[in-house]
Amino acid sequence: MFELIKSKKTLPFMQYSKPASWLSMFLIVASVAVLSINWLNWGLDFTGGTVIEVGFEQPAVLPDVREVLASNDFSDAVVQHFGTSRDVMIRLAPREGVQGEVIGTQVLESLQNADFGQVDMRRIEFVGPNVGAELANSGGLAIIIALICILIYVSIRFEWRLASGSVLALGHDIIITLGIFSLFKIEVDLTVLAALLAVVGYSLNDTIVVFDRIRENFRLLTTATSNDIVDKSLTQTLSRTLITSGTTIFVLISLFIFGGALIHGFATALLIGVIVGTYSSIYVASSLAIKLGISREHMIPEVVEKEGADQASL
Repeated sequence: MFELIKSKKTLPFMQYSKPASWLSMFLIVASVAVLSINWLNWGLDFTGGTVIEVGFEQPAVLPDVREVLASNDFSDAVVQHFGTSRDVMIRLAPREGVQGEVIGTQVLESLQNADFGQVDMRRIEFVGPNVGAELANSGGLAIIIALICILIYVSIRFEWRLASGSVLALGHDIIITLGIFSLFKIEVDLTVLAALLAVVGYSLNDTIVVFDRIRENFRLLTTATSNDIVDKSLTQTLSRTLITSGTTIFVLISLFIFGGALIHGFATALLIGVIVGTYSSIYVASSLAIKLGISREHMIPEVVEKEGADQASL
């Protein structure tokens, strides 16, 4: 197997668990404070707005369409292709006192007056804020249900102390990611929600790999302390963690740079989540399990004596 880091010595990860815990507490408190002040910059998927579909005579160049709309006071327009390169969907935030039909007419006139040739209106639709609020509630509920299912799964597969550590680490990742989005007022849409759910799965997978090695080492190293076993397990899985995270981050940077404005939020959420999730799988999940008192006795299954076993051995 290819190893990025070959260390003959066990790295003392848990030696720095205390400052790492303080760092995590600071980031969580700061994220909650920022969220309580700024909340989130909800996108059109959650706030509602006007959806306009137009057809162009020639293939539409989206940056040119955005530039024309911005020059006509529609700088907040979300522009994307749907179907063919001649079909464009435009989404606009609701404007007080202005009906969707009026907004649609203004957008169509702006495009027709530009050098795009013939532009036809295909569809105009207004999405109310109630639908957006329902999507936000459903998304939050999906994340909570996912965390509860993870808690049950890891408790059955490993032990409740490890399960608690993993779920708290996942909550740590999501809160910090949302805090950064709130701080920089990055728009939160359905792609960001999908990214958050992907972060939960990615971080959990990384944590499960570490927990598997911790369980194995608890059974092999009978005289080692919990801190030593966690340090050895993290050292053994460090190469895998860095290779997986590094390749994922490389792909996400490519998506962020070349993927276009529509998936910037998705790529940004995954980038933050992967970096924070890698850190939390090393320090948060394992260190929380130690603080909850994980020991060798908890990781070794109880031996159930079969009836008549004593007589059979005579």
